[in-house]
Amino acid sequence: MAKKIGILTSGGDAPGMNAAVRAVTRAAIRKGMKVYGIRRGYNGLINGDVFEMNERSVSDIIQRGGTVLYTARCPEFRTEEGMQTAKQKCEELGLDGIVVIGGDGSFRGAADLSERGIPCVALPGTIDNDIACTEYTIGYDTAMNTVVEMVDKIRDTAQSHDRCSVVEVMGRNAGYIAVNTGIACGATEIITQETGYCLDDIAKKMLESRKTGKQHFIIIVAEGVGHSDEIASILEEKTGIESRATILGHVQRGGAPTVRDRVVASQFGYYAVELLDKGIGNKVVGMKDNKIVDFDIKEALSMKKPFEDELYKIARELAF
Repeated sequence: MAKKIGILTSGGDAPGMNAAVRAVTRAAIRKGMKVYGIRRGYNGLINGDVFEMNERSVSDIIQRGGTVLYTARCPEFRTEEGMQTAKQKCEELGLDGIVVIGGDGSFRGAADLSERGIPCVALPGTIDNDIACTEYTIGYDTAMNTVVEMVDKIRDTAQSHDRCSVVEVMGRNAGYIAVNTGIACGATEIITQETGYCLDDIAKKMLESRKTGKQHFIIIVAEGVGHSDEIASILEEKTGIESRATILGHVQRGGAPTVRDRVVASQFGYYAVELLDKGIGNKVVGMKDNKIVDFDIKEALSMKKPFEDELYKIARELAF
């Protein structure tokens, strides 16, 4: 009897999720498996919102942002009763495993199901790139390119009005987007939870740069720090330079995925099917030294990801 696997997306959406869904579906079908799409994450699994997929189910989605399987929160799944219901649904469908695409919270759900006898393989899909076991997460490159495009447009106005633009980017618990886009945009300052900040020092830096002829400024702030309006107001008060805050928000989650996100998502998805085909579950797929690898889910969740200190240093050295 052909193996049956399910696939779901959970947590915040990320560009490239659809490319991963496509890769899992087609790789599994190539191996003679049956594939079932689970709509709206663990919520859909508990409520039986499941449908059989085929080759054409994933046609014309590789270039689309968001997730065709949708995503939703599921407080019920955090309870033992909810997890048992999810397990029962898997058994009713005859699923031999599930591919879960999402972040840390999604991984914990995959670990819980694996412990209850449903093999799960998790793929890191989050724009924040804050999954410690992998160098890269699906959606990260697209989100950064979106930020750079938006900041380039904001810079045009900042330059025209001799302004300081304080731009808040996503990264609730991690400053990776802020640091990388900050250096790519030539930001005067990058503010993250990991680095801390002193507005007196930033104001002094702006005034010193102005003496050398610099007339407009970009300050990148990570979402986890926040207070962008307040930061802009204080900098204007300290420097006399008109300052405006812009919060980019969910525009960073959307849009067509870049080549990198489409390729990495396809690699991750293909690898996940290889694992399930061997009966291997309770794994997170990741990237190390640009190669696809896997880790035990609990091991992956226990890892800590270092901040990009060297890149932050380079950004500060080049910003004056």
